[in-house]
This record gives sequence, structure tokens and C-alpha cells, in this order.
Amino acid sequence: MVLIGNIYVIASVAVVGGGLFGFDIASMSAQLTENSYLCYFNEGPHGPPFDNNPNCSGLSSLKQGGVTASMAAGSWLGALISGFISDRLGRKYAIMLGCVIWMVGSILICAAQNVPMLIVGRIINGIAVGIESAQVPVYISELSPPSKRGRFVGLQQWAITWGILIMYYISYGCSFIGGNKSDNWSAAAWRVPWGLQMIPAVLLFFAMMFLPESPRWLARMDRWEEAHDVLALVHAKGDRNHPFVAIELQDIRDMCELERSFKSVTYLDLFAPRMLNRTLIGLFTQIWSQLTGMNVMMYYINYVFAMAGYSGNANLLASSIQYIINVVMTLPALIWQDRWGRRPTMLVGAFFMCAFMFANAGILGSNATIIPLGQRKTAEESMSVTGSAAKGLIACTYLFVASYAPTWGPVSWTYPPELFPLRLRSKGVSLATSGNWAFNMALGLFTPSAFSNITWQTYILFGVFNAAMFIHVFFMFPETAGKTLEETEAMFEDPNGSKFFGTPAWKTRVQTMQTVAMEHGDVETSKTQAVTAEERTTATHL
Repeated sequence: MVLIGNIYVIASVAVVGGGLFGFDIASMSAQLTENSYLCYFNEGPHGPPFDNNPNCSGLSSLKQGGVTASMAAGSWLGALISGFISDRLGRKYAIMLGCVIWMVGSILICAAQNVPMLIVGRIINGIAVGIESAQVPVYISELSPPSKRGRFVGLQQWAITWGILIMYYISYGCSFIGGNKSDNWSAAAWRVPWGLQMIPAVLLFFAMMFLPESPRWLARMDRWEEAHDVLALVHAKGDRNHPFVAIELQDIRDMCELERSFKSVTYLDLFAPRMLNRTLIGLFTQIWSQLTGMNVMMYYINYVFAMAGYSGNANLLASSIQYIINVVMTLPALIWQDRWGRRPTMLVGAFFMCAFMFANAGILGSNATIIPLGQRKTAEESMSVTGSAAKGLIACTYLFVASYAPTWGPVSWTYPPELFPLRLRSKGVSLATSGNWAFNMALGLFTPSAFSNITWQTYILFGVFNAAMFIHVFFMFPETAGKTLEETEAMFEDPNGSKFFGTPAWKTRVQTMQTVAMEHGDVETSKTQAVTAEERTTATHL
């Protein structure tokens, strides 16, 4: 079978796996205020068969949080098991397995007859998303040239934003099926979009057949000729003698020789003294990405706009603007992330997100009217704000999304695969991604109740999280942009740095000139790099 070697095509196909997460976010968030969903899964007190209120109440806050969080619960499990699957089957076939699981879950939620069936389907979908979200960045990072690795791995976040946008508008269109009144609605309004989300998984499954396997995984399996062929195909248009191919292959060979001194690899190895620092960094990269509050905005944005006076189709359209902002504002990171570096990007994002979260808290705290529980359409729509304050709330929400999209959105996927050595990469990224889903699950469960009970103070919590994130990144997160995956390993093993932390994070910088020269065949730079690799390997053995 002819394999595709263009890294842009490879990355664009693989990140469809990330797009599945985006489809799930929008397919749920678009339904939360729709009567077709609220009436079918209604628990009262309003709407048939309870009274003649024109709107249905839907699920209780806790149950709705449980339905939303069930996907994240499955993703947590999927992320954890993905390391074993990827090490056994390879990165490519792990992604293909995730596609099959997604199709099974989508069939169940499309056909859901009750809340338990819906939850089971979402858990299965979550397992697929956990596998894809953990292994797609590993796969792309192991194939990408160092100077563009952030761009290609960051495509996963862009695919997520496109998935959100596409599914949201599909759901908006389907909301007109059968009308949308308590006495005139059709379950097809949510069954159709939940069924259509199978299509990307089908396309990804077949497209992956034409993509190469990760050369680093092939090397670990002692399939050196295949690894050499993939490196030549992807980086040198099939030229096995290209200097960059030779250097990459030698770096991989050195790392594999070093790893042969380790008998077996388990998750416990991630907590060894020399690995603990980078394990915590990778884990907190994903945890902080959730504690920014961004996915809360994605899932529950309809509640926020309902508080600002929007309802029905006006709410859906106003909410969709933030999804467009998300897509557009992710582009700068794809173009310049490798030049900006990971540290400055995360620091700037944390600063602005913190500011806009506190701004929303201030606007609501000083201007919003708290609605008594018995007078709310849903328990989560706990406040009402009008006039300029409502416009300010919406503006700060849009600006928050515009701050997240070019910063923590793509970097949270790019950064963890760069931290771990080859033998632990799939398991390290799996563990880090499981942290993402564990907190996604907790926040999905907590947020509806938070809006219902502590109202505007919910924003203060996320503002504090963003402030803490800024401090943590400044002192503990080193720069990895522009370095080969093997050079990043050397940075953490720096004999001139701390025994457990390597080179101090604030002293690290973006590396660009050397790697770019290598990729374009600068022989002298390549020779220098070869000597450096040899010295590094010797020092590591010592």
C-alpha cells in the first residue's frame, strides 16, 4: 500500500481524532436549552406531563452534570489504557481502534431511550476520545520536525474547534425538526446530530490506512529498516541519505540503546525520582487547561447567554459566535507557536484569562439579579443581567475565548509529548491526558450546581485557578520549542542543573537555528549535532 509522506497531510488527517472531542462538546452544549432534549429527558417540575408551562424543565442540575461528565469519565479511562494499547499495537492502530469505539458509542446515544442508555453511550464515546486525545499528539510529535512540532500537534486543538463549530451548526439546523415547543417537538432534533457525528470517525479509520507508523515506535520494536524508510519518506521525500534523516535516526538509536538497560516499563516508572518532575509538569499542563474554565464555557455557554437575556434561536446564534472566535484565534498559535515558545504562550494566556474571569465575576456580582429557585426555567439560569452589564458579560466571555484559543488550547496538547523519553512517552502522555479528563469530569459535574448555588462566585474560582497557573508555569515549566525530543530529554538530565529538576525553567529558551539547519540539510550543523548527541549519550550513561 502506498503511504502518504507529506507531514501536513499526515497531521491534518490524524487530528480528526481530536475533532471527535469537539463534536461531543457541541452536540451536548447545543441541546441543553432545546425543548426537544429537555422534554424527552424531563424530570419536572415544568412541562408535560407535569403542568401547562410552555417550557420543559429537563434534568436536575446534578443529573445534567452527570450526563455531561459521563463522557469525561470514559475519556479518563480511555486515556489511561491508551498507553498500553499504543505500546502494543502502535500509534497508528491505537487511533484506528478509537474510531471503532466512537462509532459504537455514537450508535447508542443516537438511539438512547432513557438517561442510563445515554450515559452508557457517552462513556463509550469518552473511551474513544481518551484514546485519541492521548495518542494523536504522541503520533504527530514523533513524526514532526522539531522546528514545526508545535504547529502540527497544535492542529489537534484546531480540529477540536472545528468539530465544535461544525456540530454546533448541525445541531442548530436540526433544532427546527418537528418544532421546538413543549407540545410540538421531535426527538430527531437531537438524534440526527448525535448520529451524524459517526461520519468523521469512519473517514479517519480508512484514511489512517494510508499513513505511516511512528518511526520511534518502529525503532522500539527493532524494525529499523521501516523506521528509516518512514523518516526518509516524511522528512526527505524518500532520500534515506539526507543529513536530517541520519541525525534523527542516530538520536533514536542512541535513545533505544539507553532504554535497553531498563527491563520493563510501567506507570510506576513515571514517579521515579528522576521522572517525577516532568510527570507532574505534564499532568498539570492538562489539569490547568481544564481549570482555566474554557470547557465550562464550551459546555454551558447557553446558560450564560440565557442569563444575559438571550433565548431560543437567538441564544444558539449568540453562543455560536464564540465557537467562530475559537476557530479563528487558534490560527496564530499554529503559525507562530514554535517561534513564540511554550512558556511565553502559557504565561500570556493565563494572565488574560485570569483578568476576564475576574471581570465577569465583577460584572455579575455588582449588576446581576439573583432569580429565586422556583422562578427559574432551569436551576442553572440563576441570574439575570440586562443593559450594558449584559453586553459587558458577553464581551468578556468572547475575549476569554480569544485568550484561550491561541495559548493554552494548542499548547496543552503540544507540550506533554515533548517532556517524556521514548520508553515512557505513550504512558506519560496517557497519564497527563487522564488528568485532563478527570478534571473535565469533575467540572462537568460541578458547574451546573455551582451556577445554581454560588452563582457569580463561580467565576472567582476560575480566576484564582488562572492566577495559580501563571505562577506554576513561571517557576516550573521549561521551554521545549525547537528542541528534538532527545534534546528535551537532555535538558531534564542537565548535570549542571538541579538533581531533580534539570535546567531551571526560567533559564530555558526557544531553540530554532540548529534544528532548522538540520532539517534543510546543513551538513556542518548536522555534524555538530551528531557530536553533541554522542556526548549527551555518553554523559547520560555516566
